[in-house]
Amino acid sequence: MSGRTGRFAAADLGATSGRVITGLVGPDTLELAEVHRFPNVPVRLPDGLRWDALALFQGILDGLRTAARPGPVDSVGVDSWAVDYGLLDADGALLGAPYHYRDGRTDGVAEGVWERAGGATELYRTTGLQHLPFNTVFQLASAAGSAQLGAARTLLLMPDLFTHWLTGSVGAEETNASTTGLLDVRTGGWAGGLAGRLGIARGLLPPLRSPGDPAGTLLPHVAAYTGLPEGTPVTAVASHDTASAVVAVPTTEPDTAFVSCGTWSLAGLELPGPVLTEEARAANFTNERGVDGTVRFLRNVMGLWLWEECRRTWEGRGHPVDLPSLLERAAGERPFASLIDPDAPEFLAPGDMPERIAEFCRRTGQPVPGGPAAVLRCVLESLAVAHRRTLRRAAALAGRDPRRIHLVGGGARNALLCQWTADATGLPVTAGPVEATALGNVLVQARAAGLVGDLPAVRRLVAATQPLRHYAPRGDGSAWDRAAARLEPSPRNC
Repeated sequence: MSGRTGRFAAADLGATSGRVITGLVGPDTLELAEVHRFPNVPVRLPDGLRWDALALFQGILDGLRTAARPGPVDSVGVDSWAVDYGLLDADGALLGAPYHYRDGRTDGVAEGVWERAGGATELYRTTGLQHLPFNTVFQLASAAGSAQLGAARTLLLMPDLFTHWLTGSVGAEETNASTTGLLDVRTGGWAGGLAGRLGIARGLLPPLRSPGDPAGTLLPHVAAYTGLPEGTPVTAVASHDTASAVVAVPTTEPDTAFVSCGTWSLAGLELPGPVLTEEARAANFTNERGVDGTVRFLRNVMGLWLWEECRRTWEGRGHPVDLPSLLERAAGERPFASLIDPDAPEFLAPGDMPERIAEFCRRTGQPVPGGPAAVLRCVLESLAVAHRRTLRRAAALAGRDPRRIHLVGGGARNALLCQWTADATGLPVTAGPVEATALGNVLVQARAAGLVGDLPAVRRLVAATQPLRHYAPRGDGSAWDRAAARLEPSPRNC
């Protein structure tokens, strides 16, 4: 590998904000700097909840402009959340604002898709994807017969859409494509037969790209606005944010479990191939593609979204929340007073989360948490129990025996959640890096530029350069056993 140091720009889009981050990468160097942050505020229109894609793209451009001030970058990469998409017409123009995955238009759609696909089991055998009501395949089914879909000629997932606007090129990066319910998990190609049975035009799905593939160069007007040189490369990264985060898990040990914890908690294992058993389908586990042909065998758990919606609700009522002091108070609340199932469907949509938590507790005969500190304890303990049940089930389904959990992402800052995850699972937890997604984005670009080697080398660099915290499990776990017995998962359509 080259001994030089490169500078890369990562556009990292989350559910509530976007950032442009620059990264310096060399043989012993891995440093990030956030150069621009911008809000991601969905818009409620008469026909549903939408993303403001134009504002997000302007945020990316402004971030790249700031990134260019010290000088050029070696390349640019874009990652975001999964499943949502923009539709382009025959002229390449965007057909309306992309829908938000929390919009309710896909309610009740899955049954019709399963019928046309030959059943839920057959769909799982093909795609390996867990059932979530907002998967791309269900979004497309809900749009069947609409003028918008009828006029569409190309579907671009969100990071591919922004890459298209940066470069003019059209493609679908495979880690994000694997979340659509239209990718054949066994071959890694589009499931053309499935798409045909569902009435989805094959031409709607663009050519696939792998992480590290070139995705074009900045268009002249983009280069002029940002101040970056014409010809600056744009690289296809692991554009599903979880895939990028898992790139930055700082271990080369086999059978290591991970939790990528932010708006969602994505909990599971990295495997060499998919697990497509009926047991895995019934347990609602997903097989999503990762870097170098790996598979992320995991389950989505509603994550810190629960707490963020509580905070947003209280602050909207004029009651600001000081999280550090609230965490101290939460640590002193009564253990396991109330627990919720984070996967219960009532927690999916935006809204009054404190009242939804209270209603869940009333319905299940538990005390209603008496204030923000008690709500926070309820949420964090419930997430720790959900991490436990998800990781134990993943290990059993995959025939693995993980000895450590790596908790990456924003949740790694939350010492209570990390400690309680260790206590609940009985496994040591290594917390960090916090900026795992941005690191994975930058590192895939750096690898494509020849500055770092294979995936183990990438992860050794993360372990050697990034701050990590370690949490050992406390106690014999019996209290968590009793808590877990109280918290049965909600029924899911699978």
